[in-house]
Amino acid sequence: MCRSIKTLRPPMTPEVHDEDIRAAALQYVRKVSGFRAPAAHNREAFDRAVDAVTAATADLLSTLEVRGGAPAKSA
Repeated sequence: MCRSIKTLRPPMTPEVHDEDIRAAALQYVRKVSGFRAPAAHNREAFDRAVDAVTAATADLLSTLEVRGGAPAKSA
């Protein structure tokens, strides 16, 4: 998997911002697609995928429960 994607849930990362979530989504889509930057004819699909992964990640982080703590929160 992408080694550059860091763990975003507490306590690994105590403070997570929208930019952190989007950066992780971008790295994931880059890895899966094999493109660092897509060609113009693939830009829309690439951007849609980043948006979808960003939303899914934010949802995941907002609903995770860390044992011994409160539900994880994202920015």
